[in-house]
Amino acid sequence: MASASRWHAVAQVLAALLRRPDATRAEIARELGLTSGFATELTARMRELRLITEVRAPVHGRGRPTTVLAPHPEGPVVLAVELRHADYAVSVATVDGRLHGTRRRPHRQRRPEAVVQALRRTVGRARDRYGHRLRAVSIAVAATVHDGRVVQASTLGWGEVDLTAVLQDPPAGVRDLAFLVGNDATLAGVAEARTGAATGAGTALHLIVEVGIGGCLTVDGFPLTGAHGAAGEYGHLPFGSRGRRCPCGARGCWDLDVDGRALARHLGEPSPADPYGYAVEVLRRAADDVRARRAVGAVARALAGGIAGLVNVHDPGVVTLGGLGPAIRLGAAEAFARAYADGLIAYRRVAPPPVVDAAHAEWGPLRGAAIVGLDRALGEEFLGAWAAR
Repeated sequence: MASASRWHAVAQVLAALLRRPDATRAEIARELGLTSGFATELTARMRELRLITEVRAPVHGRGRPTTVLAPHPEGPVVLAVELRHADYAVSVATVDGRLHGTRRRPHRQRRPEAVVQALRRTVGRARDRYGHRLRAVSIAVAATVHDGRVVQASTLGWGEVDLTAVLQDPPAGVRDLAFLVGNDATLAGVAEARTGAATGAGTALHLIVEVGIGGCLTVDGFPLTGAHGAAGEYGHLPFGSRGRRCPCGARGCWDLDVDGRALARHLGEPSPADPYGYAVEVLRRAADDVRARRAVGAVARALAGGIAGLVNVHDPGVVTLGGLGPAIRLGAAEAFARAYADGLIAYRRVAPPPVVDAAHAEWGPLRGAAIVGLDRALGEEFLGAWAAR
């Protein structure tokens, strides 16, 4: 069972369970092309290793009772974290990708050292509760991530920050804990491609509007992150006015044309301290306020035109839109549709890639962090370490 081929098969079963929670042993065997006998042997060994168990499936009408694969109650878990402008979210993910005990907490302070200290306490509590079962800590952050490091988080007012400090002084027994940091929009795209609105699409583009806009291109469920993991900074494409300088240091960034800062500018109001909250309020007012409605229309056109440009570049099968994106589009549906069509190369207008709302909404980054954490924790190398215990 310790052979490379067997660990490969175990990893495949766990990956299938992540894609299809509550699948039966027979369903997974068919998906992976395993014989019935080998699937039975494999799942029995995985039960012994406390990776999975089998539980009775809910009964729907007549038929023979069956069982489905489920996480073992003493199996591995991943701590998923999302860092946003005003708060952070924490959840524990089991091997089927389900999130447990999810909660959001506001930042008491946004200084990097204060946030890191809060996360250290959170990780410490998870270690105390789960011990060696905790196999990875995976963080989604609204920041540029380069080689696994936060190098700039303009919405948080951060420069380079070392988030590995949340794992200082690991106790004995958890020194093989994996640690991952990823951009929030990239991880939200992973969640949509694996378990959301882009499931089944070979190539998918995900965009998320919050404070600015980010996203990622996924191929077969995996993100194209570039040479250093920093790809997908779509908000810093020069789709905006060259007369405006972005907090990132560049001029003309698309970020400044698609969020609360753009809405304030169109309304002749000061740039808001909380662009996300301000945008939510303007979108609410737009139902009865003509000026707010016009501002939303201008932002919707800027958003749709940029999406068209990215479709021309990437040729995705579907575009998923998260964060404030769906509300902006809904608030000016005709303007959005016209700008999207006008920005496409002519031949694409015959059958343009659909732009659909993200399935995971605000929880996409957290779900994506859990998925990539489980990818690492349930890989062949880490499975060997788990079995050795």
